[in-house]
Amino acid sequence: MSLQNPLARARGLGTAKAGAEHWLIQRVSAVALIPLTVWFIYAALTLAGADYATTKAWLATPHNAILMVLLIIATFHHMQMGLQVIIEDYVHVEAVKVISLIVNKLVALGLGVASIFAVLKVAFGG
Repeated sequence: MSLQNPLARARGLGTAKAGAEHWLIQRVSAVALIPLTVWFIYAALTLAGADYATTKAWLATPHNAILMVLLIIATFHHMQMGLQVIIEDYVHVEAVKVISLIVNKLVALGLGVASIFAVLKVAFGG
C-alpha cells in the first residue's frame, strides 16, 4: 500500500493527449487504407494472369507507383501502431515491453523500406 496520492503516482507516466493522438492517427490510417485497398484489389484482379512485362509497365505509370507506395506506408504504419497498442496492453514485464516496442518499430520500418524499394526498382526499370 502506498501513501502517495494518485497524482504523485501518475507523474512521469505521460499525458493523456498522447493516447488520443495515437488513437486518431490509427483511425486516419484505417480510413486511408479503405480506398487504397479497394484500388489494390481491383488492380490485382485486373493484372491476374498478366506477365511480368505487363505488370512492370502497369507499375511504371506514376499514379500506380505513387498509390502503391502510399498503400505500403499506410499499411506498415497502421500495423506498427496496432501492434504497439497490443504490446503496451498485454506485455507487463517492462524490459520485454521496451524491447518488443523497439523491435516492432524496426521491423515495420525495415519491411516498409524494403517494400518501397522493390516498388521503385520495378517502376524505374531496375
